[in-house]
Amino acid sequence: MSRRRMTKRAALALPLTLALGACAVVGPNFQRPAAPGAPAYAMAGDAGAPAVRLSPDVRTAGAWWLALGSPELDQTIRLALAGSPTVAEADATLQKLQAETASAQGALGPQVDGSAGAQRERINTQSFGFTGFPSPTINLYSIGGTVSYDLDLFGGGKRRLEAARARTQAQVSRVDAAYLTLTGNVAMQAVKIAALRAELDALDAIVADDQRTVDMVGKAQAIGGAAPSDLTVGRGDLARDAALRPAVERDLALARHQLALLVGRTPSDWAAPDFSQAGFTRPAEIPVGLPSSLVRQRPDILAAEAELHAATADVGVATASLYPNIRLTAGLTQGSIQPENIFRYDSTGWNLAGGLTAPIFNGGRLKAGQHAAQAEARAALARYNGTVLRAFVQVSDALAALAEDDKAIAALVGVQSVQESRLKDARAAYSLGGGTLLSVISAERDLAKSRRDLVNAQGRRDQDLVSLLVATATNWKPANS
Repeated sequence: MSRRRMTKRAALALPLTLALGACAVVGPNFQRPAAPGAPAYAMAGDAGAPAVRLSPDVRTAGAWWLALGSPELDQTIRLALAGSPTVAEADATLQKLQAETASAQGALGPQVDGSAGAQRERINTQSFGFTGFPSPTINLYSIGGTVSYDLDLFGGGKRRLEAARARTQAQVSRVDAAYLTLTGNVAMQAVKIAALRAELDALDAIVADDQRTVDMVGKAQAIGGAAPSDLTVGRGDLARDAALRPAVERDLALARHQLALLVGRTPSDWAAPDFSQAGFTRPAEIPVGLPSSLVRQRPDILAAEAELHAATADVGVATASLYPNIRLTAGLTQGSIQPENIFRYDSTGWNLAGGLTAPIFNGGRLKAGQHAAQAEARAALARYNGTVLRAFVQVSDALAALAEDDKAIAALVGVQSVQESRLKDARAAYSLGGGTLLSVISAERDLAKSRRDLVNAQGRRDQDLVSLLVATATNWKPANS
């Protein structure tokens, strides 16, 4: 048979081979879980946050933290996105899965390998039964290639590629989740730093009030209007309140160091901005998507959905292993003992082969593998449902907390105003000789408590606001990323 005729037959056989490969794909097809029909997040009896507006279609414009209106926070988060080891690890893992998906894609097509060789050997004529003949030493040169193609009769390879693509998509969502978690943690540390600085300011104001009381008692004692013990009591209160500052300063230092960790710097190489509560904007209205849209936007939910998709495809991979498969191979080799003759027709050798493999007896191993894959798919569905439930609870918690924060702050503002007036009256009465030092100290204690309670409530509100924005965020990326 001529080489031209062989080539023609091979060309005619290729479409038939590819057509045979387009066979059935076994295993269940993935069905995306239905979105929940719940109209809201709050439990019956929960107070509503007045600034929150539920919307059937929420799209954030730009990075979510821009709603807080802090240029310092925006700059810090951009540094964290560029330098965080956690984000770098997530990105590298994504690149690895993308490469594995490309590998699975390549495995579905024809596999072509080339070979070339040169060897020198001595032929032992005695081993062939020839006596009296010399054993020549020759050189052997060869060049050739092989082609193989798996027909994938029942779609095991296709399901394997489907699973790889789904796992890559899951990692894409996990990368988004890592970015979202990082930005949320940075914002949380920023508002914590601001709250601790506000608490230090409140303590400084309390110490200043204590000092005014000591000065007032000292003047009264100088004119015989106060006992020496009164001055001792006043100085004791001053020292006690001043001693509260180191613990808050310690918490502030730890928060600043934690922020450096999130940014990807050592504390000695980077200093956190001086965040203040006045430097943050509290949005007048916070749009929150309905549960049906949340499950299509939160990256952790999307990652769990993609993992469910991959587990479903794995059932198809395990099912396909129960059925026969055919693999076609072809090889062409040019070989000669003289290099100049290697491409001559009489130096050609070729082979065509088709191999069928089918499981007959394997001790139930393949069937058990299918059952294991089916169980893993059920577990992936349970993990998905659990992720959705946790997401809804996070949003519900943040909404309820914000509602209570607003009420607490409004009440504490009123309490502080009353306590300031009470302290002013107590001091005036003491200065005129109509009041006692005990009433002044009692008013100071109550005012100090109300000041710290208000600062802490404002800090909790800011943290709860960040929690809500993170729990419902649909875009973590800076505008120019």
